[in-house]
Amino acid sequence: MAIRKLLLLLKPVDLYPFLETDGVSLIKNHQVLQYLESRCKVHRDAITFCQEILNKKPVEWKPISRNDLSHPIRDVDMVITVGGDGTLLHASHFIDDSVHVLGVNSDPTQAHEVEELSDQFDASRSTGHLCAATVDNFEQVLDDILFGRVVPSKVSRISVKLNSEPLLSHALNDILIAHPCPAAVSKFSFKIKNKDCDTNPKTVNCRSSGLRVCTAAGSTAAMLSAGGFLMPMLSRDLQFMVREPISPGPTLSQMHSAFKPDQFLDVNWYSDHGTIYIDGCQVNYNVQLGDTIEISSDAPVLNVFLSQGFTQIRSRY
Repeated sequence: MAIRKLLLLLKPVDLYPFLETDGVSLIKNHQVLQYLESRCKVHRDAITFCQEILNKKPVEWKPISRNDLSHPIRDVDMVITVGGDGTLLHASHFIDDSVHVLGVNSDPTQAHEVEELSDQFDASRSTGHLCAATVDNFEQVLDDILFGRVVPSKVSRISVKLNSEPLLSHALNDILIAHPCPAAVSKFSFKIKNKDCDTNPKTVNCRSSGLRVCTAAGSTAAMLSAGGFLMPMLSRDLQFMVREPISPGPTLSQMHSAFKPDQFLDVNWYSDHGTIYIDGCQVNYNVQLGDTIEISSDAPVLNVFLSQGFTQIRSRY
């Protein structure tokens, strides 16, 4: 596929609008203020750099702020996101499997900075797990793509049906189904069903803080923090975990596992209120008592360029 038409999707330039109010900074700690101002400058410089590189290439491109994106992205060959994983996640909700995606981490974490400021505050910047490029290698990465030396990876996403109706958004990282009040108990049951077999799997009844389901890409995020396991990036399996189950008894071993692409998770919701959170706070849908939720990997894949793809082509030369 020839890449000729691009959309440059930008994390907002004014990252921290609270830095000044009427010319007076709301941040009193000088080191924190310097750190946040540095982040803004590094991000702005990264945007300028990417635009200058694109102007030298035989492509047609246009920029758009992440905050202005409200409709499906069509009529382009590739989306380049400049920001971090959050910007790429946001873009993924507007992209089907016909458009390729490249993430540029505009403000990578600096290990020396984190170490120097560790006694003052957390100076971590952007992880960029899904981003294959930074300003240091953007032009080389872009050339590899434009000259067809590398192909995108097909990364799984999560499909959700609410009362048999497909939701429009697909999760690239994970979904969380929980009561909208984090202190409230969520009551639900689930079972893993085979798509093509008329079997009668055992129902698992739960009272807990909710249910999380993640893709392979999302297994490095909240799921891992909660004690989940890492999955190979291109795996089509989905991992699930019941959060903080109350007195699970003999069903404890069934509270955390994975299911295959030919299976789906069938959930029945028994609380008065609930919310399906897709990729953190990116998108959410309300659920209520008696609703059914079907979770599977039937969503279109995301064709995203990952860093390991470029590592492989470098090893050939």
